[in-house]
Amino acid sequence: MFVVRFLAVFLLFSLASAAARLPDDEVEALRKIGKTLGKTDWNFSADPCGGLSSGWVSASFETGYYNNVTCNCTFHAHTVCHVTGIRLRAQSLPGTLPPEIARLPFLQELDLSRNYLSGPIPPEWGSTKLANISLLGNRLSGPIPKELGNISTLLELVIEVNNFSGSLPPELGNLTNLSRLLLTSNNFSGELPSTLGSITTMTDFRVSDNHFTGSIPKYIENWPKLIKLAIQASGLSGPIPSGIGRLTRLNDVRISDLNGDPSPLPPINTLTNLKTLILRSCNINGTLPESFEGLQNVQTIDLSFNKITGPIPAGFEALKKVDRIYLAGNLLNGAVPSWMLEEGENIDLSYNKFTHTNFQDIGCEARSINLFASSSEDNNSGTVSCLAGTCPKTWYSLYINCGGKEDLVNRTIKYDADTNTGKSSLFFQGGENWGFSNTGSFMDDDRSTDDYITLSPPSLPMPNLELYKSARISPISLTYYAYCMGNGNYTVSLHFAEIEFSDDKTYKSLGRRLFDIYIQGKLEVKDFNIADAAGGVGKPFVQKFTVSVTNGSIEIRLFWAGKGTNSVPMRGIYGPLISAISVDPDFEPPSIGGNVISASTLNGIMAAVVFIIILVFGVSRWRGSQIKKSTLEQELKDIDLGTINETCYISASRQKSFVSLCSQAYILKEGGNLLELVDPRLGSKFNESEAMTMINIAIQCTNINPADRPSMSLVVSMLEGKVAMEEVVSDPTISKQDVNAVLSKLYGKKGKTTSESEIQSMMTCESETQSMLKDGPWTDSSNTDSDYHNIILDSK
Repeated sequence: MFVVRFLAVFLLFSLASAAARLPDDEVEALRKIGKTLGKTDWNFSADPCGGLSSGWVSASFETGYYNNVTCNCTFHAHTVCHVTGIRLRAQSLPGTLPPEIARLPFLQELDLSRNYLSGPIPPEWGSTKLANISLLGNRLSGPIPKELGNISTLLELVIEVNNFSGSLPPELGNLTNLSRLLLTSNNFSGELPSTLGSITTMTDFRVSDNHFTGSIPKYIENWPKLIKLAIQASGLSGPIPSGIGRLTRLNDVRISDLNGDPSPLPPINTLTNLKTLILRSCNINGTLPESFEGLQNVQTIDLSFNKITGPIPAGFEALKKVDRIYLAGNLLNGAVPSWMLEEGENIDLSYNKFTHTNFQDIGCEARSINLFASSSEDNNSGTVSCLAGTCPKTWYSLYINCGGKEDLVNRTIKYDADTNTGKSSLFFQGGENWGFSNTGSFMDDDRSTDDYITLSPPSLPMPNLELYKSARISPISLTYYAYCMGNGNYTVSLHFAEIEFSDDKTYKSLGRRLFDIYIQGKLEVKDFNIADAAGGVGKPFVQKFTVSVTNGSIEIRLFWAGKGTNSVPMRGIYGPLISAISVDPDFEPPSIGGNVISASTLNGIMAAVVFIIILVFGVSRWRGSQIKKSTLEQELKDIDLGTINETCYISASRQKSFVSLCSQAYILKEGGNLLELVDPRLGSKFNESEAMTMINIAIQCTNINPADRPSMSLVVSMLEGKVAMEEVVSDPTISKQDVNAVLSKLYGKKGKTTSESEIQSMMTCESETQSMLKDGPWTDSSNTDSDYHNIILDSK
């Protein structure tokens, strides 16, 4: 319907202006303006005021694209036209700003947003009668010329997302009709001029992402018509003026990342028209006010990352219907209100000091309430309280494909999938020992739901690396948390690639993403820029950190501190982005994927292995004594156990205690309790799977039939996990009577059957194990060094 009306209006306009004519000097001015801008498709053989039929007005279905030159043809009885508007948006024009704009005396609107223009603002523009100037999303630079203060007709000055610098000229205070001053994402410095206080018509004031100095000026209290205020990462210091509560027309307040001393929360209960209230990282201290009844229209309230103390007051329940509440990163204590746990939606209470007694039962998320690290106990223990008691084992590495599917890198390293689409307040447990916490909702993107995963567009050239084709994004804070980690030093590698901006000479390449990186709660990198670090868009970059783990956990937090662009290629593109995470130990851990075995675990397992070897050897010897000598010699030749040498056997045969240990090994094997052979001093600090693997391999190595014994290379492959080990079947030729006979023969108890209780009474584990290990050696001289290259002894 809109397009139909648009076409109808311009058709009528074209017919009405058919007899009117644009003066030659304005045609010539347009010719020079087009050349300076790099606008090459204007058709000067047609009437610039001819509307759609002339090609100077184009209808487009592409969002944000405009290609219009508009005229007023009512002058001199509809015989003369004058250009009143030039709107060339989202065309990536490569030129500079034309001084010839001053040669269009009736021009009121100039909109050159989202192009690729460079250079300064011509001071000649100060002589125009422009009402609206919009230069958002270009590469313009230099200071604002003081001559702009002469445009008494100016209502809007929008120069966001450029490279302007210097101090604001005091002459801007002469713009007494100015209602919108948007300066976000530039390099302005100095104090805000006091002359701006005289502009009582101000309705929209935005100075975020700059380098201003000084405090937030109190004169903003004198702007009674103010509707929108944005002072995020501006460089200004607090406190927030207490008179802000008098600006009752305020609809949208965004103040964050203030410098300066702590100050209390300003009066806000009188701001009854507020829909968005963001006072994040403003050094606000003290407690929350008792009453919030005046904020009945608010949809988003963000008081996160301040120093607010005390409990959440009962009056806060008046906000239960608010769409999003962020109180993360404060010092709030007491119990979490029951209405939040039972009825709340999209509430973030992470990183606080609440004293709720059952965080472990509730978990890190209740309904849509993010409770990650929200307990007073979390600063005093390793694993955060809501994850306490969830460690099935200890990990020594971690690999996550952030925002992507499970991926096998170099055919050896498996990266966990991380495909949860996320929401504004969320803790999600993505793996057995890791999860992520997200805070925030993307603002101004005109989308009904947020998507916290972004994909590389097909047009962006990317290396053939799956890790970098998707990424997890966040508008405020994104924390990846690993727990159940072994203590020690690790290399944490954060993998990045900028995939939301383009790699060309268009306005889509002009975005700047900046965020902070915290590791273990410490700020490691301030204002990190992925594209700058990688040397361009679409290029992988790995940022590495050495991390000392002393409490079993690793915390990686990416935080948007208000800097960087948020309106190119479109609004809502900002905040942290990460492609993958890898964590590798800087030490030889007890086990990594079955490839490394610590000395303590190896000692205990070797004891169990030798028990079985001697048991089988002893039984075989007893059986040999009952057959002919020649047959015995042949059988002993066949027994040639390749896994132990003569020294080992001699040592064992000297000590009767080893025979009782062997009996224990056999009985435990028959009962399925072989793990009881492991040195009890190890407690639970060994890998049960590895222990069973080695014991069962030892049984195979001592098989009576040499043909059934595995080769040493196969043994190594099984230890490495490269070859699956077949289930070990008990030897049916060896019975309990065999065991009793061995004991009777070696202990001189002929004709007597040894009872199970007698066998148990002979069992001693600890002293025999130690004496056996001292009697080594336990390395077969026939094996090469390469057979043992993956068995690494941990001296600790």
